[in-house]
Amino acid sequence: MKPLRIIFMGSPDFAIPSLEVLHKSDHEILAVVSNPDKRRGRRSKPEPTPVKRRATELGLDTIDAESVKSDRFREEIAKRSPDLLVVVAFRILPKEILEIPSIGSVNLHASLLPKYRGAAPIHWAVIKGETETGCTVFFLDEKVDTGEVIGRSSTEIGPFETTGDLYDRLKTSGAELLKKCVDEIADGKRGGVPQDHSEATPAPKLFAENTRIDFSKSAEEVHNLIRGLNPFPVAWCEFEGQKMNVYDSLPVTEPSSSKADPGRFSDEDGGLIVECGKNRIELKMVQLPGTKRLSGSDFLNGYAATGRFN
Repeated sequence: MKPLRIIFMGSPDFAIPSLEVLHKSDHEILAVVSNPDKRRGRRSKPEPTPVKRRATELGLDTIDAESVKSDRFREEIAKRSPDLLVVVAFRILPKEILEIPSIGSVNLHASLLPKYRGAAPIHWAVIKGETETGCTVFFLDEKVDTGEVIGRSSTEIGPFETTGDLYDRLKTSGAELLKKCVDEIADGKRGGVPQDHSEATPAPKLFAENTRIDFSKSAEEVHNLIRGLNPFPVAWCEFEGQKMNVYDSLPVTEPSSSKADPGRFSDEDGGLIVECGKNRIELKMVQLPGTKRLSGSDFLNGYAATGRFN
């Protein structure tokens, strides 16, 4: 195997295991590209991204990507003459950057492409109630997450696993897959296989509108939304005009004795039980603005034994 000259691009901690495994390999990391330092609080000093911090600890050269479309950025990449760009949880790159390396540019994506193309693949796999997901390494092209697949690895999703649980597992298994694929590219043994675009599903960014709980849906769908948005950005509903975050839940298997009234809650043996469009759900952990997180029973004791969430 001829070692490759690599430029690595990434910012969040999801990309750190991938950076570390390539750093330990026979391949040469010419530089690590990450987002510019940023203030995490109003009065705090600018801090590096998790990837830049780790790259510095490893003694690697770093490049701040102020603008991936600038001539200056292109020159910074081109002058290093990379064989391969390796991208993990970074920005969309223009064609001019993707064409610089002699072999191409590859990306590690946290889904089994073509399913869940977009910014939040782990969240949406859980929200949609998938029982399996994984990681895909593919060649980047101009369209988002559409390039030819180099390799995949899969894992089961448990019925009570959260996005946080899956995130931690995939960042490790994804790094192992990435190393394997890069080695095979270096050996000339791995080309790309086209995706079946007819099977593509979206994984769009998460905003207030698509993270609000709709209790007219089934208890299973509500449960999947709650665990899919845990630990971030967190599912929410309204209680007496206030936004209430919901962190944990449990579908109730026993049907309601009365006609469904979605959003109505009551105390049932100390549990915060909410009517859904189909079946009921117990909210195990909630939080109102300016307060600490409360168990369902503490919420019932402190606020109301019956009422409605909107």
